[in-house]
Amino acid sequence: MRRAAFLVTVTSLAVVGALASPNPPPAQAAPTVFVHPGVTVSRAQLDFVRDRVGAAAQPWKGAFGQLLASKYADLNRTARPRAVVECGSYSNPDHGCTDEREDALAAYTDALAWYVTRDERYARKAIALMDAWSGVIEDHTNSNAPLQTGWAGSTWPRAAEIVKYTYPGGWANSGRFATMLRDVYLPEVINGSNSNGNWELSMTEAAIGISVFLEDRASYDKAMAKFRTRTAAYVYLASDGDLPRTVPGQHLDTRAKVVAYWQGQGTFVTGLTQETCRDLTHTGYGISAISHVAETSRIQGQDLYGTDVGERLRQALGFQAGYQLGAAVPSWLCGGSLKTGLGPVTEVGYNALHNRLGIAMSNTGTLTLRNRPAGSNNLFVAWETLTHGDNPA
Repeated sequence: MRRAAFLVTVTSLAVVGALASPNPPPAQAAPTVFVHPGVTVSRAQLDFVRDRVGAAAQPWKGAFGQLLASKYADLNRTARPRAVVECGSYSNPDHGCTDEREDALAAYTDALAWYVTRDERYARKAIALMDAWSGVIEDHTNSNAPLQTGWAGSTWPRAAEIVKYTYPGGWANSGRFATMLRDVYLPEVINGSNSNGNWELSMTEAAIGISVFLEDRASYDKAMAKFRTRTAAYVYLASDGDLPRTVPGQHLDTRAKVVAYWQGQGTFVTGLTQETCRDLTHTGYGISAISHVAETSRIQGQDLYGTDVGERLRQALGFQAGYQLGAAVPSWLCGGSLKTGLGPVTEVGYNALHNRLGIAMSNTGTLTLRNRPAGSNNLFVAWETLTHGDNPA
C-alpha cells in the first residue's frame, strides 16, 4: 500500500511559531430533554439489531452469537463488588479492577441480550450486577484510579440506560445506582486529567454517559467542553498549524515539550495521534472514546460528526488502520517502528462517517470488515459489530 493512500501532507516544523492553542471550539449544549436509552446506542439502533438478528441476517446473527457465547453473558456469573477498588499502573495492584470492569461489561452484555431476546433472565442479571456494585462501592484509589473510573464509568450507563428504559419488570434500586454514579464515579472523571490523551477521553466519555443517565445538564456541558478541547489536542490536522493543539494547564509551551508529549514524534501529519508512537492499542482507546461520545451526542440531538471532531475521527481511523493493515512504517514516523493492536474500535466511527454520511474510508472499511464480528477489548469496548455495524438507525 502506498503511503499516499492514507497519509496527508507532512508539516514542516522548521519554524515553531506560536505555541498557544487556538480558542477551543464551542461545546455542544446538553439537550433540553435527554433521549433514553441514549448512551452510545439508541432504541432505534437496538430495534434494528433485534430485527436483523431475528431474521438471521449477517453480520448481526454471528455477532450476537459471539455475545451469547462470551463469559459476559453467563447467567451464573457472580458479581465481585468492593468498597474500594485499588488500581495501580497497568492495574498492578489489581484489587477489584478487573472485577469491576468485567462486571460492568457483563451488565451491558446482559442488557443487550435482554433487548434482543426479551428473555427476562438477562435483564434481571444485569440488574443484579448493577445492584451488587451500587450497594458496596465507595471509592477508587491508587495511580490508575481516574482511568479505571473512566473505563467502568463508560460502561455502566450503557447497561443502565437499556434496562431502566426498556425493561417493563422495573428496577427497584435504580435510584441507588444513580447515587453511585453521582457520588463515586462522576467526581473522579468530571475534571479530567493531564495524563496521556486516552485517559481524559475515556474519563469524559464516562462523564457524558453518566450525565445522560442522571439528566445532569451542567455536568454534560462541562464534560463536553473538555472533550472538544482534548479531542483537538489528541488528533492532529494540518490545519492546526506547525504544532498540535495543546490542553490548557499542561504547560506544553515549547516545541521540545510538545514533541516529548507526542512520544518523541517531531513530524506531524494529518491523522497522527498523541499516542500513535506509544502503540496503537492505547491509541485505539482514545479513538474509541471519541467515537462513543460523538455517537452519544448524535443520539442526544447534537451533531459532532459534522464538526472538527468528525474530521479528526475520520483521519485518525484511516491513519491508524493503514498501519494496522500492514503498511510499511516510514523512517520519519516513530523511528520507523510501530506497535500495532488497534483493537475492535472502528465500527462506530465507520458506520457514522461512511455509511451514514457517505465519506470514503477505504482503510477503515477494509479493517472493519476484516475484524468482524468485533468483540470486546475487555476494558470498555464491546459488541460494536452487533450494535453499530451497518446500522442505519
